[in-house]
Amino acid sequence: MSTRVLQRLVLPLDRDPDVLPLYVDPEPAVLDADKDTIGGDRTSKAVNRAVLRQSVASGRAVPVEDIVGRHSLRVRAGDHLSFGTYFNGFAAGYWRRWTIVQKVRLDLAVRGDGAHVIVYRSMANGRSQKVDDAFVTGESGSFSFDLTLVPFQDGGWYWFDVVAGRADAVVEGATWSAEVPEDRVQPGSVTVGITTMNRPDFCAQLIGQLGHDEEVRALLDEVLVMEQGTQKVYDDPAFPDAEKSLDGRLRVIEQANLGGSGGFARAQLETLNAGKSTYVLFLDDDIVAEPEAILRTVTFGDLARRPTIVGGHMFSIYSRARLHSYGEIVNRYRFWWMSPPTVETDWDFAARNLRSARWLHRRVDVDFNPWFMCLIPTQVVREIGLGLPLFIKWDDSEYGVRAQRAGFPTVSLPGAAVWHIPWTDKNDALDWQSYFHQRNRFVAALLHSPFKHGGRMIRESFQHQVMHLVSMQYSTVELRHQALLDVLAGPDQLHADLPTKLGEVRELRKKWQDADLKADPDAFPPPRRRKPKKKDHSTDIPGRRAQLVQMAVGAARQLKSPRPLSREHPEQIVAAMDAKWYRLAGLDAAVVSMPDGTSAAFYQRDPQHFREALTRTVEIHRRLYAEWPRLAELYRERLGEVTSLEAWSRTFGLGDDE
Repeated sequence: MSTRVLQRLVLPLDRDPDVLPLYVDPEPAVLDADKDTIGGDRTSKAVNRAVLRQSVASGRAVPVEDIVGRHSLRVRAGDHLSFGTYFNGFAAGYWRRWTIVQKVRLDLAVRGDGAHVIVYRSMANGRSQKVDDAFVTGESGSFSFDLTLVPFQDGGWYWFDVVAGRADAVVEGATWSAEVPEDRVQPGSVTVGITTMNRPDFCAQLIGQLGHDEEVRALLDEVLVMEQGTQKVYDDPAFPDAEKSLDGRLRVIEQANLGGSGGFARAQLETLNAGKSTYVLFLDDDIVAEPEAILRTVTFGDLARRPTIVGGHMFSIYSRARLHSYGEIVNRYRFWWMSPPTVETDWDFAARNLRSARWLHRRVDVDFNPWFMCLIPTQVVREIGLGLPLFIKWDDSEYGVRAQRAGFPTVSLPGAAVWHIPWTDKNDALDWQSYFHQRNRFVAALLHSPFKHGGRMIRESFQHQVMHLVSMQYSTVELRHQALLDVLAGPDQLHADLPTKLGEVRELRKKWQDADLKADPDAFPPPRRRKPKKKDHSTDIPGRRAQLVQMAVGAARQLKSPRPLSREHPEQIVAAMDAKWYRLAGLDAAVVSMPDGTSAAFYQRDPQHFREALTRTVEIHRRLYAEWPRLAELYRERLGEVTSLEAWSRTFGLGDDE
């Protein structure tokens, strides 16, 4: 047996005060109420959920000048700081469940006479206990604490706090380590795959982050950048330095725009063909990375009980202490990705810290990890194949479900994360991406749904079509129609469609007025209405019963002739956050802004198209229901070929000598 470091104390590279709450915490723990004390009363649960979201932060902050270095921090005289934080706590429950590690050792060095080091652990319900402590006597002290992982079956963390005495103290470093078998001591090596499309500045900075971190660079066999855009990463001013930092291990591969799936599949293929790496690591091109997260995912993968996909979490790049994605599952009945039921979405660590949130202490098991940061063992790729040729959307979730069925779990590892644009700030449910959402979701369900006719999928898809129709979102309806027709055509066209489908989808979308986006507010006529509404309920949220009534009324009025004035003027200007179907269904025309805030479109109700599109929707969904068993068998039968190296090599135009 030999010692292997699992995790090191780290502090932010850029000393950004916005991210400090993820590394060190001056706030006390104010634990939220245990759900078992709340009971099942709906009102009590709603009140508790609101209280849970309230900030408990006092506003106290750690001065950025107290960051002495990447691994060291000053604690001012008399201050009490906790390292029970996202990046510096030790997620013991995950190591207990998924790895061979049975106990860990915390080693730390502290300078400052009288400084007090306290080690804590939490249980899966969030309650914390003091485990051990020590004092610095003299100028400095080095301390070791041996800690078992046995009581962490359902979750829980370890962490330490430091209380300075009469003089300032300095935490000079801390590591969490374990004794592991000799064949697990050396870290596995990594090929990084980055798919980029017209984000040369982000991409160049990311490459530099990888190359300038000595420990990360030591793990790398190669960094592959799949360049699919017209604005090339090598033209960015930061690229030469980034390239130099990787010391010959960077390769830029220019290829057609094949989407994220085409880029990441190319990384899988190149990694297997090279035959060097233990893992292929996917990174989005528009992230800011925490390099330590890469070391942690590789270490976790090396010590996993079986080959395991290890992913990171997502923080918002705009509000950097706000956690956007903490784990994803696929609801098999709806076949839709979602957060696990115990997860709170959009969590602000600056408002409520790790030690104050019970839900963060329970281990969260996932079905897949999105590919903004995801480490995949090459053994998994060899056994289950490459990703599906889906362009964008659902390639990562399908791959996780496929791996899971083959016996390879996925772990979304706390303490490993990137900063990324949140999904909620995008418009991908209405724009050209709606085609890929619809088609790829159905492809994934045909491959993996345990239900004979896909569970709730067909009914839910039909309902969404009606909602888009009564919302005057005709371009979205037509793209979703085409998506289902392509699903019905079978899997053999997936590779052939990969380089051309985006162009076809964009051309199809141009035919519809609701897709004609304009940035200038004066591009639209002013709103006018012959009879203003007596009451404005445009921002109210109706209850479920009221929504059902509104759906029936809204659908019925679609067959009536629109009010004449609405042919020239919108009846209302609708903000993106208010553009729900139950509000739009009562209008004949509206100017609707987009979620990203950059543009708006003029929606106009068209009774004739409503009738035609509704008829087509009924027929397509009827066909899909009837043909589901046959299609599912066909897609599953062809999966191995569609995801094979040979099929992808043909798509990439690679000869036998490549």
